[in-house]
Amino acid sequence: MIVTEVRAIVTGAAQGLGRHFALSLVQEGARVAAGDLNGAGLRTLKAEAEREGHSGQLSVAIVDVASEASVAAFVEQAASELEGLNVLINNAGILRDGLLVSRDDGAVRKLPLLQWSQVVDVDLTGQFLMAREAAARMVASGSRGVIVNISSLARRGNLGQSNYAAAKAGLDACTRTWALELAGHGIRVGGVAPGVIDTPILAGISTSALESLIQSIPLGRLGTPEEVWQTVRYILRCEFFTGRTVEVDGGASFG
Repeated sequence: MIVTEVRAIVTGAAQGLGRHFALSLVQEGARVAAGDLNGAGLRTLKAEAEREGHSGQLSVAIVDVASEASVAAFVEQAASELEGLNVLINNAGILRDGLLVSRDDGAVRKLPLLQWSQVVDVDLTGQFLMAREAAARMVASGSRGVIVNISSLARRGNLGQSNYAAAKAGLDACTRTWALELAGHGIRVGGVAPGVIDTPILAGISTSALESLIQSIPLGRLGTPEEVWQTVRYILRCEFFTGRTVEVDGGASFG
């Protein structure tokens, strides 16, 4: 797939990896519909694209990926504005970390169901809804396409992340399943599982915790959004790639 022919949706595009994906795509000539719940972040994203001379290549819209109606409306709007759709970068996700059970001052605390459900609703069900609607649009139009699911190294399991690990492991299973189901329609499906990447999400981590994370990485540093983008770009371009999730983690392992 030639990037200049790309008509792409990027979710979770207001900051972090999604923002980098959206800007990288328009810089290479693609047309992009960027979705997120963070309206302020989307506005600054659009302004940055325009400052770089890419006015008209990027549109933004509020979307709640956990809402079936919101996703359906967003995909319909995006396909209309882009005059087609052949790429989905399924990136939206949240964290709500917490131990399954813990003891605090003699009291046993349990991970609340709401905390579990919030992450699964966005990081797994939301990804399903986006993939379903985007794939349906591609199939209906007869367009070949690519879906890239953004997973995580935590898919192997990670302390305090039952909800996140379960969602990302489930997403990996969906990546393989959708690749098998959609191949006959000319749609490839791949995944990227980043390790610890230098994005705003790290702002909430203590210095000592961050140092510990870095020590667990054989290459001895954080990854960059550009390094994750290069992997996404490879999946977009390699016509023989489907059904696999690639780890971009500096050799790290949480398992």
